Amino acid sequence: MGFNAIRSAHNPACRSMLEACDRLGVYVMDELWDMWDKSKTEFDYADRFIENYEKDIEKIAAKDYNHPSVIMYSIGNEVTEPAKPEGVELAKKLYAKVKKTDSTRPVTAGINLTLLFLATLENNPMEGGGEAPATQEMNSTAYNEMVSMMGNRMTMAAAMPQADEVSSPVLDMLDIAGYNYAVSRYATEGEVHPDRIVVGSETYPYEIARTWPMVEKYPYLIGDFMWTAWDYLGETGIGGWSYDPEDIGFNKRYPWLLADTGAMDILGNDNAEAGLAAVVWGARKMPYIGVCPVNHPGVIPSKAIWRGSNALPYWSYTGCDGNDADVEVCTTGSRVELFLNGKSAGCEEVKDNQAYFHVKYESGELKAVAYDEAGTVLSESSLRSATGKTEICVTPESEKVQKGDILYLAIDLTGENGEIECNRDTLLSVSVEGGELLAFGSACPKTEETFLAGQHTTYYGRSQAVVRVLSEEMTVTVSGEGLPDVTKIITTVQ
Repeated sequence: MGFNAIRSAHNPACRSMLEACDRLGVYVMDELWDMWDKSKTEFDYADRFIENYEKDIEKIAAKDYNHPSVIMYSIGNEVTEPAKPEGVELAKKLYAKVKKTDSTRPVTAGINLTLLFLATLENNPMEGGGEAPATQEMNSTAYNEMVSMMGNRMTMAAAMPQADEVSSPVLDMLDIAGYNYAVSRYATEGEVHPDRIVVGSETYPYEIARTWPMVEKYPYLIGDFMWTAWDYLGETGIGGWSYDPEDIGFNKRYPWLLADTGAMDILGNDNAEAGLAAVVWGARKMPYIGVCPVNHPGVIPSKAIWRGSNALPYWSYTGCDGNDADVEVCTTGSRVELFLNGKSAGCEEVKDNQAYFHVKYESGELKAVAYDEAGTVLSESSLRSATGKTEICVTPESEKVQKGDILYLAIDLTGENGEIECNRDTLLSVSVEGGELLAFGSACPKTEETFLAGQHTTYYGRSQAVVRVLSEEMTVTVSGEGLPDVTKIITTVQ
């Protein structure tokens, strides 16, 4: 999809991760901690930080030193200590210790300029928005809640002179100034801080079409990390778009499990946010078609700010013909024409690499054709519906495995033509002979199902099993109600 760098938020990357990045040529910002000596949550690392940070730095540098993928260290994420002089002094100590231990890499940090400014005030200064609870200290959790209520006004606050004033002491001591949610500053930093090198250490995925041209234009802006490329456990629902009225608001209730923020879901499957990035970065030449789920007719989803789109690259919802369908097309073209089963569904202008359509769902083929300004066809792509009976499809990530390997298997519901079917989710069971089932689950962000039981319901037709290969021939069997069982034999190679 065009990604070439990983920020190991908010903990150091393990050796196997770095080895993979070395092999693939992926840059790494290796981040040391999420907090310093000021707690963000009860029982976190803060009460042990001061006595351990020097040893932490020594061990992390020893781990990282010979990994060429590691191009910089980050000494923290959204810490509020630098809002006060003693916090800046602590930052200087951390910086000095890192440079003394490994002088070959630059040092940065994920600094939230607005959060530092808010940490200096007794009350929330943003008019017209909600306030953090009076008893809650201003930290990254409280900030996230405010952002969910106030939207991009919090990002704009990073451009305030007060935010610049309170953050400059720590940013100016770093080799590279890391900006969390401060896109509003990118265009002006060359004038305001001509000696500062900037990296976007955290921004929203849907801003990539606006931020990346600035990365290419301004020599002081070296890159931009989105929050987040890959979904994760915890911070439940901060990016979740939900069709359940009980899920309105920032704090999602049990049984929410995932943040639901990723441009790729927790299984690694892409969505329209990854598709947009791929187009912006030139990694994808054909239009990327994303379709918002059409199996919730008449229901408008409640949205969360850490997700700009819930569109998926599928056009297969059995039983949904006639339902409203919102379609997003990502492209470098000037105009896009959408065709549904050979008939034009309209032609729209492209803005920020995106064009939007509203059609009635009809199973078959959805095709997008991108044109340049002169009307010449640049490229086209299509999505197709599943046809025939629904089947279980088991696809290992690799056909070449050895005993002891950990293997991922996509377990999907498809039509006889191999297309994913999104509206027939089924509880599946997985059993393994000659190996060990380590986990089985889906990307459903709200579920009481466990990854460890060998049973899980697909989510928009997709799920995944993780197995350890223990013999020369391993058999994986998958079953589901109303579906024919499928057996996949994995043979090891020498």
